[in-house]
Formats: sequence, C-alpha cells, structure tokens
Amino acid sequence: MASDPMSVNSSAREPPALPGSGGPEEPKYGGYTRFELELEFVQALGNPLYLNHLASRKLLSNPAFIAYLDYLQYWSRPPYLKYITYPGPTLKNLQLLQQEKFRQDIISPDLVEHLRVEGMKAGIDWHRESFPSTA
Repeated sequence: MASDPMSVNSSAREPPALPGSGGPEEPKYGGYTRFELELEFVQALGNPLYLNHLASRKLLSNPAFIAYLDYLQYWSRPPYLKYITYPGPTLKNLQLLQQEKFRQDIISPDLVEHLRVEGMKAGIDWHRESFPSTA
C-alpha cells in the first residue's frame, strides 16, 4: 500500500471492521485502527472551520480526496452511523461535500460563518426541545 493517502484508490476499499466484531485484528497506524482514524476524520467534517481549512489547502479540488469523501459515505448507514457523536452536522457536511459547488464555496468566510451560526442555533433548539423549562 502506498504511504501517500492521496494515492489510495478509496473506491475499491471496504469499510473497516467494527470494533469488537471478532474478525482478524486490524493493522494499526500510529497506534490507531483504520476505523478509529476514519471516525475521527469524518467527525471533523462537522466543523465548518475545518472544511474551510481543507479548501484553503486545495484538498477539496483533489480528485483522490474527493473520491475519499465519497468512500466515507458509508458512515451515513448502520451499523457505522451509531458511532458518530454529532451525526446532524457531520452527515450534512459529508453530503454537501459531494457537491462541487459547495467544495468551491466553502472557502468563503461568509459561508463558514453561516454554517457555524446555523449549527449553534440547531444545538440550542435541540436543547430547548429536549429539556423544556420546568418553570
């Protein structure tokens, strides 16, 4: 396997084994399994500032990276879905990243701020609905 992550053909890969699935032991990279590394990365996609960083590094125009984002869509389905801490913004952004226009537009600080504020409002609304005032 090549050491450059951009040279990996992500479309031919299978999702990693689930933790505790009893299969063969996954190789570790820096002490972490591929499952752990991909989970950490896909959850970072929920942060609009991180998406802006990826765009500023020109990763969102790299065909291999775009293929990797497509490959990561397995996180939107069971049984992987249950491992995502904040599935709303994470999966929404993963879906948006499949669109070329969004990958181009996320470089804009205005769009980043809009997504950040939208996410904060969604969190506040969820909290109000989940924990109504007893007063």
